[in-house]
Amino acid sequence: QVQLVESGGGLVQAGESLRLSCGPSGRIFNINSMGWYRQILGKQRELVAAITRAGVTNYADSVKGRFTISRDNAKNTVYLQMNSLKPEDTAVYYCNAAIRSAAWSGYTDYWGQGTQVTVSS
Repeated sequence: QVQLVESGGGLVQAGESLRLSCGPSGRIFNINSMGWYRQILGKQRELVAAITRAGVTNYADSVKGRFTISRDNAKNTVYLQMNSLKPEDTAVYYCNAAIRSAAWSGYTDYWGQGTQVTVSS
């Protein structure tokens, strides 16, 4: 059973930085796209950043220039470096990945359990 495991959330002050990490537990074949989403209580989950296996990235306008998504294909891990954090970045952050568990299988979408990021003013 594949699960996505996240780490790195926490409480910081405005202007500070955090780095989120996410990777699968269990045996997999490979991973296609990976990304980070966030959800504020009572609102819809929104895309923060995504990255293809080839390294092409996409960012929400609200985080451009402050957040950087990267991945290590050898470690099957995706990272989100968050700099110059603002109180409005406060949310639960979810990792997402399209994972192929075996050579004969197609890609399945997986989600992490979520990690809380709180930015105080």
